[in-house]
Amino acid sequence: MTTELRRLRNYIDGEFRDAADGRTIDVINPATGEVYATSPLSGQADVDAAMEAAAAAFPAWRDTTPSERQKVLLKIADAFEERAEELIAAEVENTGKPVALTASEEVPPMVDQIRFFAGAARLLEGRSAGEYMEGMTSIVRREPVGVCAQVAPWNYPMMMAVWKFAPALAAGNTVVLKPSDTTPASTVLMAEIIGSIVPKGVFNVLCGDRETGRAMVEHPTPAMASITGSVRAGMQVAESAAKDVKRVHLELGGKAPVVVFEDTDIAKAVEDISVAGFFNAGQDCTAATRVLVHESIHDEFVAALAKAASETKTGQPDDEDVLYGPLNNANQLKQVSGFIDRLPAHAKVEAGGHRVGDKGYFYAPTVVSGLKQDDEIVQNEVFGPVITVQPFADEAQAVEYANGVEYALASSVWTKDHQRAMRMSKVLDFGCVWINTHIPLVAEMPHGGFKKSGYGKDLSAYGFEDYTRIKHVMTSLG
Repeated sequence: MTTELRRLRNYIDGEFRDAADGRTIDVINPATGEVYATSPLSGQADVDAAMEAAAAAFPAWRDTTPSERQKVLLKIADAFEERAEELIAAEVENTGKPVALTASEEVPPMVDQIRFFAGAARLLEGRSAGEYMEGMTSIVRREPVGVCAQVAPWNYPMMMAVWKFAPALAAGNTVVLKPSDTTPASTVLMAEIIGSIVPKGVFNVLCGDRETGRAMVEHPTPAMASITGSVRAGMQVAESAAKDVKRVHLELGGKAPVVVFEDTDIAKAVEDISVAGFFNAGQDCTAATRVLVHESIHDEFVAALAKAASETKTGQPDDEDVLYGPLNNANQLKQVSGFIDRLPAHAKVEAGGHRVGDKGYFYAPTVVSGLKQDDEIVQNEVFGPVITVQPFADEAQAVEYANGVEYALASSVWTKDHQRAMRMSKVLDFGCVWINTHIPLVAEMPHGGFKKSGYGKDLSAYGFEDYTRIKHVMTSLG
């Protein structure tokens, strides 16, 4: 007996459609390694149709008042809350994440973030009108940019979709959103929910692969391209968008340093850092992946962290005792395993370092010590449940090691010395610096990095403003 695969479809101009040429992609549940659905492999005709729909819907959506857009977003948030169990089920099939953690750690923040942007729609600020030239009054208008081409990643398919569509719609833009080819299910469900609330063409979903995303970015219609993904993907998007000078919003990789000074409460730091490093199987651009520990407590810290790793569980989504589920796909399992397989002789695996089971893409919580600053695993993003540990001698060396990578998204400092914490927060070259914590996010505060971690901000009023453009209007008083 064979089980019929679920058929996911694009959402274009208010209706669900297959790809124009009928091509599909198999969608695999990473907790089982088995195909459970097919999704469209969208081509140029599908991209054209979605962009045409978004462009046609833009003038009317642009001209809605902020209060009208606020009401729509509040309805979307309420609908997500009401259908939370469906969204959780779709996301769990997408990713293999634990059900309980998806319910507690993802859906409530998503709903809150949508409600934040609903409020932000009514709080656009700018300079007051004034006479900066005799006989002339100047005003500044903030306007939506137009159609937005958005590409979401596979590590947080639902939440990253919210980070993209919510500020875009709040500002009066229309959207063509592409989920990752490995995690389309929850985004397609979102399209069903959102499509019942917004006018047709305002929100569109295209499933497909990287060529679909490329066609979206290169299409002449969008005024802005937004992507959360790898550095390589971000560079390709920026290059493609440059051909017709599109705006680009990039949230790319990370290699977060966690700087632990000698006065830290080791037990508390280890507990928090292990969760921040292993949560979601380390598949988080802000994950606590690169621990730098003062040499005086290095050995004690490594032993405690290795013990915490050995006590951390990964497993099936319905197991309430697990912290994280599988890696997202077979390629990601291969990538993480490759970093461990290629470790230099001076490195030591203190815990983990191996696949768990032979079904699905599970990897053990892993701690690696004995590393040097120029080692591959220190410099490059693993994006798995792997924490590296390096000793440092003093504050200056801690800063040198922390900043000595190409990424600059997030970081944290662990110390009881307030002045030292303030000094470190000033010199750490990262878009976020946490002090005595790591990974909490709130809708009101910006999220985004520097260097090869990209540019532009998610969340906050800054993220909202990224989806607007500024126009100067001057009028003669004579």
